[in-house]
Amino acid sequence: MIRVPAMERKWWTLVLVSVATFMLLLDVTVVNVALPDIQRELNASLSSLQWVVDAYSLMLAAFLLTSGSLGDRLGRRRVFTIGFGVFTFASFLCGIAQTPTLLNLARGLQGIGGAGMFATSLALIGQEFHGKDRATAFGVWGATVGGAVAVGPLVGGVVTQSLGWEWIFFVNVPIGIAAMALTERKIVNVSAQDPEPIDFPGLVTFSSGLFLLIFGLIRGNPEGWGSPLILACLIGAAVMLALFIAIERRSDHPMLDLTLFRKAAFNGVSAVAFFLSAGMFALFLYLTIYMQGVLDYSPLEAGLRFLPLTVLGFVVAPVSGALSHRVPIRILLGTGLTIVGLGLLLMHGVSVDSTWTTLLVGFVLAGIGIGTTNPGIGQAAIAVVPVEKSGMGSGINTTFRQVGIATGVAGLGAVFQGRVDSKLNEQLPKVPAGLGEAVASGGSRAATELGFHVRATHAADVAFVSAFNEIILIAAIGSFLGAALGFWLVRSRDFVQPTDGPSEPAG
Repeated sequence: MIRVPAMERKWWTLVLVSVATFMLLLDVTVVNVALPDIQRELNASLSSLQWVVDAYSLMLAAFLLTSGSLGDRLGRRRVFTIGFGVFTFASFLCGIAQTPTLLNLARGLQGIGGAGMFATSLALIGQEFHGKDRATAFGVWGATVGGAVAVGPLVGGVVTQSLGWEWIFFVNVPIGIAAMALTERKIVNVSAQDPEPIDFPGLVTFSSGLFLLIFGLIRGNPEGWGSPLILACLIGAAVMLALFIAIERRSDHPMLDLTLFRKAAFNGVSAVAFFLSAGMFALFLYLTIYMQGVLDYSPLEAGLRFLPLTVLGFVVAPVSGALSHRVPIRILLGTGLTIVGLGLLLMHGVSVDSTWTTLLVGFVLAGIGIGTTNPGIGQAAIAVVPVEKSGMGSGINTTFRQVGIATGVAGLGAVFQGRVDSKLNEQLPKVPAGLGEAVASGGSRAATELGFHVRATHAADVAFVSAFNEIILIAAIGSFLGAALGFWLVRSRDFVQPTDGPSEPAG
């Protein structure tokens, strides 16, 4: 490998980590806008659409901790590059998929590759940046997170409308190949001096437990919550996750160091990451279906209307990163998530006669809140662990993010589908077969395309907005809960790495 001067190397590290983060998050927001087209072309149900999002988030969450441990053991650059390769190959497979099942399997593989990239990204920044430069670097990283969310809907709309949904995945291939080559040339491969062995029992129980939980939540309405399959999944999830905790408590080399939960700051930043993802980010699926399936916007028109939310997240993030040098991180985390919750409350109250501007003020506040929160989450995630376990800290934090998205999409979807079915039963003497599933996955537009009569499509609008308002309110409550935990639990006295923010009193 060509030796790169330290000053040049650290900025190359930031650039490549930012590119990776951008691609990972872009694939979430881009896919959301393309979901209605995927639903029509592949004849996908609501549960299939949920899996397009959740297969990615689930596998990302399941392999993050192991990827972080592998990064500390084998070298963070090496795991980062391998993850990039898997992600790029899986993107190609997504683009050529012809059925929902094949698409979702490829999305799962994408998540595994993404785990290698995401779990090592914050650790790579942490190993290269110190002092004031670290706050700057995390501000850039936070802006990248906001930027991916900002341009994702617009890029997704343009690409889907002009080239087809497949190209939202194909575009990753040349970028991924170029980034892998630069990573091998420009980034140093740092590993722990005394690396720990991989915790395979922990990986198996954690992955199995998460999969059973998400599967049970997604299939609960179609199969029936009291059905043997769903009960077996939910009970199995509880058993597997309990086994995971028992294994981690007794392991000499756990992939999740449970002693970290003794630190209030660790619990606080994990809660903030979880509730931000389970609320605002999980809602993007349903916001997109509303925009395109009820308001009848094209992918590009929907993407443009997301810009007030997403662009503000991009603009505010570097400001928040700079403020972290002067303001305690808990203030940024708690305030940011409170603003997100207020934005969600202002989105609540959509009616069948509403236009997209009903959401506008809520979009503005939510964008400001996301931008305020994201950089602080990244900084605190690695500040609570020793330097040699930065990979674990980064992996745990991103795990909470992805578990939040996966459980949020599935949990909100379970409430959403149930509310749609209930409202349709109230309005129609006999609900036509397939109407509830069509409305939940594609709004009244899907009902119209399937040939349901005018009365059924009006009932579809009423049912959709009723369910939509309910899950927005649930997401808002979760945001306020996460904000309270951030304010209460995150204290700088628990940090073992500097964040260069102001110190706080011990009380």
